[in-house]
Amino acid sequence: MANVLIGSYTARVDASGRIKIPEKFREVIEQVYGKDLFVTSLSDDSIKIYPLSVWLSMTDLTAEGAVHLRPDVRKFMLRVNRHGSRHELDSKGRVLISQTLREKAKLRDEVEVLGLSNHLEIWNKDVLDGTLEEKPLSDEDFESIARLIPRGKPE
Repeated sequence: MANVLIGSYTARVDASGRIKIPEKFREVIEQVYGKDLFVTSLSDDSIKIYPLSVWLSMTDLTAEGAVHLRPDVRKFMLRVNRHGSRHELDSKGRVLISQTLREKAKLRDEVEVLGLSNHLEIWNKDVLDGTLEEKPLSDEDFESIARLIPRGKPE
């Protein structure tokens, strides 16, 4: 089993606002990161679910010091923590998404759960499809992405 969260699966939000994490994602999260999660939103169109250790490594003190005191970082931290919350996967692999986050991201019934290497995004399927259609990948996007891919030595 790979130690990354990749792919896309359909899931349901139950009447209590919990989502059952798809099994392939749940296995990786529990085995690699543990059950502690941070649930938030960066842009209101989707929900981000980070293993807590990933979230803490992204937002902890860095070699540069207390970056959370920078105005831009502070604004980011205020936004993600305003409606973000710490949760634990329950025994059935479910995690609660607050009503405020569900409403902002228009999550009801069936949702799409996407793996983005070290965290998950939860989307309303129609919103996701609209976003992908509205903002398709361009040749410039592919060129930028290609520059990020490490090149091996020629043989």
